[in-house]
Amino acid sequence: MIFRKTIITSAAVLALAGCGRSNEAGQANTMTTNAEVDGTNVPGTASVAASGPQSFANVAAASDAFEIETSRLALTNGASAAVKSYANKMIEAHTTSTAKLKTVAAGVAPAITPNPALNVEQQQKLDQLKALNGAAFDQAYKTEQAAGHQQTLDALKAYAATGDAPQLKTFANEMIPIVTAHLNMAKSMKI
Repeated sequence: MIFRKTIITSAAVLALAGCGRSNEAGQANTMTTNAEVDGTNVPGTASVAASGPQSFANVAAASDAFEIETSRLALTNGASAAVKSYANKMIEAHTTSTAKLKTVAAGVAPAITPNPALNVEQQQKLDQLKALNGAAFDQAYKTEQAAGHQQTLDALKAYAATGDAPQLKTFANEMIPIVTAHLNMAKSMKI
């Protein structure tokens, strides 16, 4: 059961969070977290409400970092104009999201600093994408973007509903329509 939850919740991290596979079982209230006390990159499972503001901020920051890095890679390894256009939009949007997250996190009492370090799964996905070029890259990138944005959307909705830091709940609520738009763009991308 713990292993299953770990796999399911690891997926939630990957898109704002990075990008992994979506959880068809609908485990929207769980996600991989970084260690709450020291901010290290130790995967674990916890409900979004129990994960605390630092863990949620770390997940959101790592998701943004993953989106930015995979999208930068798309600009060099991708072949499709649609992929490159989408990648540029993701770089801009997730850079903006990162800046907003830092500002919001600084206002949490006590103030927190989001840790953007990729988790192991995100790093593996990034490394897999680095090995691809052209049409193969485009298809893998599209797949990962759709899956990751779905997972991020689930994590944002869960934190918005059950999180314990009002400023971060507001941030999550504000990000939901943006991530929904990114998800829809990824799903409908013609490559």
